[in-house]
Amino acid sequence: MRSPITTHILDVNQGKAAAGIPVSLDMQKGGNWTSLAKGTTNADGRIEDLLKPGSKADVGIYRLSFETQSYFKKQGSKSFYPEINVVFEITDSGAHHHVPLLLSAFGYSTYRGT
Repeated sequence: MRSPITTHILDVNQGKAAAGIPVSLDMQKGGNWTSLAKGTTNADGRIEDLLKPGSKADVGIYRLSFETQSYFKKQGSKSFYPEINVVFEITDSGAHHHVPLLLSAFGYSTYRGT
């Protein structure tokens, strides 16, 4: 069993996983954001336990916030994006939702993973 929402970050500048990045998960409720979970990417750049494994994510709008500034500072590198927010909508509460982030100091990309 795994969390219904997972993420991982790949540093495309270095060609490897981005470890040690703080990530928070929020859900929009009544026009406001409610914090659901926080985690930090592991050595493989992943967070697989934001929500309780085996649970279901409610239908709604979610936000993953990646605190990238500290990651780049540790590397002695500047970054244009100190924080990256990825907002997505869950319409199937029974499905798994994986949100990868491809990261570089001056750009990023994301997609719905498997």
